[in-house]
Amino acid sequence: QVQLMDSGGGLVQSGGSLRLSCAASGFTLDERAIAWFRQAPGKEPEGVSCISTTHDSIYYRDSVKGRFTISRDDAKNTVYLQMNSLKPEDTARYTCAAGSFTCDVAPKYYYSMDYWGKGTQVTVSS
Repeated sequence: QVQLMDSGGGLVQSGGSLRLSCAASGFTLDERAIAWFRQAPGKEPEGVSCISTTHDSIYYRDSVKGRFTISRDDAKNTVYLQMNSLKPEDTARYTCAAGSFTCDVAPKYYYSMDYWGKGTQVTVSS
């Protein structure tokens, strides 16, 4: 059974928008922090955004501030990452993860996570 499902990636032109979804099954998302990571070929995974109601914190990587917005819909048990003004540098595989951690600082992929999504590819053409 899939416990965390990420989706919404695709191919978009520079300046376009995409909305990624992270849907939980079997648990409620508001009980955990949710982080979005991305990994481009030949690079280490990096934290993109994070939301934690438990610790009252939200994080955005500097390079996406003002362009990306993370939000939670409790009725749908889903976290979204709205990505606007996309750039070729945003091209990567994006994955969501759930765990018990703060979003005061950049999340790290080596944190002990309770659940991982399978990842969704985002490709931005110039």
